[in-house]
Amino acid sequence: MTLAHHAAPPLLPLAVNVLDAQSLLATFGTLGIAVVLFAETGLLIGFVLPGDSLLFTAGLLCASGSAGGSVHLSLGRVLVAAAAGALIGAQAGYLLGRRAGPALLKRTRSRRIGEAAERAADILQRYGHAKAIVLARFIPVVRTVLNPLAGVLAVPARTFALWQVVGGLVWTVGLVLAGYGLGASVPNVDRYLLPIIAVIVIVSLIPVGLEFLRSRRSRGANGGA
Repeated sequence: MTLAHHAAPPLLPLAVNVLDAQSLLATFGTLGIAVVLFAETGLLIGFVLPGDSLLFTAGLLCASGSAGGSVHLSLGRVLVAAAAGALIGAQAGYLLGRRAGPALLKRTRSRRIGEAAERAADILQRYGHAKAIVLARFIPVVRTVLNPLAGVLAVPARTFALWQVVGGLVWTVGLVLAGYGLGASVPNVDRYLLPIIAVIVIVSLIPVGLEFLRSRRSRGANGGA
């Protein structure tokens, strides 16, 4: 009498890594893009999320798919999800800041949030509302903090809404199409996905580094005066 052999149950997928753009896209697809961008631009807890690399990787996968073709996204849906998440998130962050007031930022214990709030306030003062709101989209952490800070500082609602839409569309559409263009023009580019994402992360941190150097120089100049 032989024992029946049962097929082993399929392995459960590994837990999603919220800091890894490819893991997020493989697990949640297009919906994940909207949720992540909403959290990053509208909630102070979203500053650790990989917005830049997520957008670029999504565009890349729209053109090439991942290794083995397990992930392939629709360009139209990605653009809509990215824009919706970024625009609704920024507006939610602004309303949250306007209603909660300064206490919203004081309650956070994160040093990165505090430093980003100072940079965001400096950018608003230095460049004016319109340019600052657009520029902040391209600076990690600052784009998380500036939206509620704009509400705290009572930036006019119409001004904020107009320029956050402009900045949000330039940021999301630009990065997605950049990734799509690379994926469409370079065969098997998905094999180099990790190095490409690393480059995107490094490039996205350049504005933070420049702002840090400028702040150090200005403090040094003030101290030496």
